[in-house]
Amino acid sequence: MSQDPRPVLVVDFGAQYAQLIARRVRECHVYSEIVPFDASPGDLAARRPAGIVLSGGPASVYEPGAPELEPGILDLGVPVLGICYGQQAMATVLGGEVTATGTREYGRTDLRATGGVLFRDLPPGQVVWMSHGDAVTAAPDGFRVTATTEGSPVAAMEDPERGLFAVQFHPEVAHTPHGLEILKRFLHDACGLLPEWTPVNVIERAVDRIRERVGAGNALCALSGGVDSAVAALLVHRAIGDWLTCVFVDTGLLRDGEPDQVEETFARHFRVPLVHVKAEDRFLTRLEGVADPEAKRRAIGEEFIRVFEEVAVEHREARFLVQGTLYPDVIESGSRTAAKIKSHHNVGGLPERMDLELVEPLRDLFKDEVRRIGEELGLPEEIVGRQPFPGPGLAVRIVGEVTREALDVVRAADRVVQEEIRRAGLADDLWQFFAVLLADVRSVGVMGDGRTYQHPVVLRAVRSEDAMTADWARLPHEVLERISSRVVGEVRGVNRVVYDVSSKPPATIEWE
Repeated sequence: MSQDPRPVLVVDFGAQYAQLIARRVRECHVYSEIVPFDASPGDLAARRPAGIVLSGGPASVYEPGAPELEPGILDLGVPVLGICYGQQAMATVLGGEVTATGTREYGRTDLRATGGVLFRDLPPGQVVWMSHGDAVTAAPDGFRVTATTEGSPVAAMEDPERGLFAVQFHPEVAHTPHGLEILKRFLHDACGLLPEWTPVNVIERAVDRIRERVGAGNALCALSGGVDSAVAALLVHRAIGDWLTCVFVDTGLLRDGEPDQVEETFARHFRVPLVHVKAEDRFLTRLEGVADPEAKRRAIGEEFIRVFEEVAVEHREARFLVQGTLYPDVIESGSRTAAKIKSHHNVGGLPERMDLELVEPLRDLFKDEVRRIGEELGLPEEIVGRQPFPGPGLAVRIVGEVTREALDVVRAADRVVQEEIRRAGLADDLWQFFAVLLADVRSVGVMGDGRTYQHPVVLRAVRSEDAMTADWARLPHEVLERISSRVVGEVRGVNRVVYDVSSKPPATIEWE
């Protein structure tokens, strides 16, 4: 069996960018995991880290109740990189000075580097992205100051003998042009890591772990037609062959024409048995009178499991259920490193009692990594490039109770959105684009010289890399106009279309 890679641990001090740091480390082909700031040195050591990154955070290190760095973390014998708050926490623990200098730095900042491991072969003058009010004003004993800015006398510092490095700026963001190179200096030069976190190695590791877990047991795979479940299915099939059966559950919460498309695509590209369960009535019955989004997710998650348990009895007494759960699903559903934002139906929405054992081969991966693995496995572009669709489907794109009538409305509006975005040639530049029905809201309108009192539809279109953060898309006005005109003209019960111009954070991509 291939050995699990030693991770670079990202210690999360509440940073907006903790997940981004982990992603950037993986872009350097090094495996990373996120851990909470209050994890003990023993907990971290048990994970066999190859390096540690201390993230930024919103607090001041000298404030009562601020997250503290456990000193023992710096004595684990592995290189440590502190970023922003992480630098200040490192300096505080080791006897340096951190103060509110009165000169805050936010945004693009000119930096002057004076050598060191992190800046080796990089230009001495460069632009970095700052976001801080406090600064390290005196480095701890044994450290060399390797960069300064106008507002940060210690913009970077390092003690290579002890494997300790720190920067005040954010190398993980795209606004720091040499940021990825700085991270590579830490990962490759300081930690001595090779770029081995590649799709081929990830596939080999996943297949070995699945074989070890499932053995000769029968497994079902929850297939939705998207890239996550497709990649999960191919990995498990590669591991256990014909012991796998794929199951497509038509919940009645899918987009227009999607059930037929999933069956047709599956028949062309997969050589695995497919069971198609038509379960619209039972899902809508479970959702009667339910308007709270978390209650919707729990109801849908539980009903999914009950369907699969019934299918398992009918198909060789399957013991395992394969799901395409991703790392962002786990993070957003709540963990020690992140507040619960929403329960993803395949994580927080699962019932406490389950007769099937979960197998989640993608649980450690971000979306872009899954796409690359899909390409390596030979999946066609129509699957690899498919836009994400929430597991609970259109139920979380209806704000209010889910009824057949509401589903008809949001499905028709979404069809218009899909058609017009693709007709304009914008689909490939967007992460997601869809319609949301505000079923609990009505507004006054005028149609045919008469008063209407109908529902608004929200148009949502965002750009993103992994759904952890997202920016609203600046769609051309003529495209917005065509979508609005068609939705109001073609979809009964809608008299108003609005465009969501909120980014994530503070909003989420989906409305529920």
